[in-house]
Amino acid sequence: MNLTIGKLAKSCNVNIDTVRYYERKGLLLPLRRTESGYRIYSIDSVKRLSFIRKAQSLGFTLEEIRELLNLSELPNVDCSDIRNRAKEKIRKIEKNIADLIAIKNALSELSKYCPGKGKPLSECSIFKHFYEENKLN
Repeated sequence: MNLTIGKLAKSCNVNIDTVRYYERKGLLLPLRRTESGYRIYSIDSVKRLSFIRKAQSLGFTLEEIRELLNLSELPNVDCSDIRNRAKEKIRKIEKNIADLIAIKNALSELSKYCPGKGKPLSECSIFKHFYEENKLN
């Protein structure tokens, strides 16, 4: 069964521009183009597009998704290879969470000392921190 770009996009509840974007990134390719230039996709494109969207929803970047898709085409790859990629992604997410918590704590601490409404910016501890000169040794 062949699909137009509109039917493919609709099947995965995405915008046509999203399909075009994935095509430009080399993640999703049409089978062919008609004489008038319309893209024609296979039913396998639905699976691939669904894979891309689900992987993105779990935080994988397009480059990481490309690597996963490439792995799926290698003959000696097994579940442990994919599991290792998932574990590496978890490590990256945990680091990002730790970084975000540190940022949140720093902003919370700064905001405690900001006098708030009605005071000039010259008395704002947050702005003072941002403008604080770096100390060079």
